Amino acid sequence: MDIPGYSIDLEKIVKTIKKEKYKRVSLQLPEGLKTYASRIVEFLENKTKATIIVSADPCFGACDIANNELKNLDVEFVIHIGHTFVPEIENLWIPTTFINALSTMDVTKAVEKSLSFLEGKRIGIVATAQHLHTLDTVENILQKNNFEPILSAGDARISTKGQILGCDFSAGMNIIDKVDCFLFIGSGTFHPVGLLLSSKKPVIAADPYTNSVKKQELDELKDIILRQRYGAIANSKNAKKFGILVGLKRGQQRMDLAHNIKEMVDAFNKKSLIIAMDNFSPVSLQGFGDIDCFVSTACPRIAIDDYLQYKIPIITSIELEIVLGKRKWEDYRFDQILG
Repeated sequence: MDIPGYSIDLEKIVKTIKKEKYKRVSLQLPEGLKTYASRIVEFLENKTKATIIVSADPCFGACDIANNELKNLDVEFVIHIGHTFVPEIENLWIPTTFINALSTMDVTKAVEKSLSFLEGKRIGIVATAQHLHTLDTVENILQKNNFEPILSAGDARISTKGQILGCDFSAGMNIIDKVDCFLFIGSGTFHPVGLLLSSKKPVIAADPYTNSVKKQELDELKDIILRQRYGAIANSKNAKKFGILVGLKRGQQRMDLAHNIKEMVDAFNKKSLIIAMDNFSPVSLQGFGDIDCFVSTACPRIAIDDYLQYKIPIITSIELEIVLGKRKWEDYRFDQILG
């Protein structure tokens, strides 16, 4: 099924529903695809006669799977559209299939525009899920222009070669010593800026949707983020009580890290409280008035995207090490959830 800008293999889902004779199915979509929910549901119900229940909760990635709670609705099968599966997430309560939403945008113009921005000859290629099928085209364009494209597999959380997530840049970090710069294929800035912060190598972003190239914008955003993170760390220096945030989303549960943080805080004669949550927001945390600083073990974006909205600073485990003097600011690293 094609919807504006994307191709989604719904026939694969139809075959599974028919084969397993599922009667009640849940559909999970990222925000950008929810406007097409009615069309997708109509297609599936007409083809299978199953009842489709659309999950309206926010969907932030393959780590965010609406699963266990759906058993109460007698859901037998979950369709997760728009992200590739995370291999290390296992033992789901309800059978779940991941169907990528492949971008139908031609990457040629954006990649050709990016050539004059590339530094060196050895180019690491990375992309978000929607553009992974275009990487052969990207490689060919680079080779024709005398560049050496380099692709790498990621860690246990990455299902496809060259893919990066907002919390996992291992497909890039695995080749950091083999490349002069990175070429990112996709829209938005968080992924390429995250890779820039993690790798400290130049990153050029080619956006097929706008046929534009970002380089200076990424560098400027990196500097803004670093200034904000420095401020959050400075505001946490005198904290006496830490709230350790643990995400309930299946792919963000880092309880071992939470325990390590608690032991670290205890060793400095500080107090701490472990707080488990599903969706994080300034409103949901404002009741913890006696907490001086929150330390997030969940999605790294929680501490960055909404930084200015929180009255109490939120930092990552790496930033906590700087607060406590166990790491220097010069050794700052972007927090990642690695497998």
